[in-house]
Amino acid sequence: MSKKYILAIDQGTTGTTTALVDLEGNMFASSYKEIGQFYPEPGWVEHDPYEILESVYECIKETLVSSDVFAKDIVSIGITNQRETTVIWERETGDIIHKAIVWQCRRTSPICQQLIGTPEGERITKITGLSIDPYFSATKVKWILDVVPGAYEKAKQGKLAFGTIDSWLIWNMTGGMNHVTDVTTVSYTHLTLPTKA
Repeated sequence: MSKKYILAIDQGTTGTTTALVDLEGNMFASSYKEIGQFYPEPGWVEHDPYEILESVYECIKETLVSSDVFAKDIVSIGITNQRETTVIWERETGDIIHKAIVWQCRRTSPICQQLIGTPEGERITKITGLSIDPYFSATKVKWILDVVPGAYEKAKQGKLAFGTIDSWLIWNMTGGMNHVTDVTTVSYTHLTLPTKA
């Protein structure tokens, strides 16, 4: 029986790192690739989700080749990521509708200011335990839906998918079969479930 490994993916704000460890925690190989930052306006920060995905694939390949390990010998993959960075894509094609809005981007400050002190803002804070701030994903989602023509209609029809970087990676790595995240990441999206009045 061949030796088994765990692949760790750390997709961060400035780059992607992968590491291969055995089941005892010994590291065999790692790889790193820097990703680009885009600053379309002061205080705005974006990433290219396709570049992020490609950086992950390249790092995985380099890690496996340098360690002489086959993909079939990986029993688990763990992902850590820049948790509030927001991506929206077409469910049918996988095409993004806008560059990813990065966690530290401040473009949604006006949306947040409109919510602060309102019953809706107070309800969001009560449910999520988080203050109203552009740091979280929800106002980024609203901003993208506001500026991309036809996006709201597609969202209402269920044609769009939202996710943080882990969701985007898993969706692509599973051929669109899994649209998931974990509870710690989703808790930082600032999204709440609808409640009855």
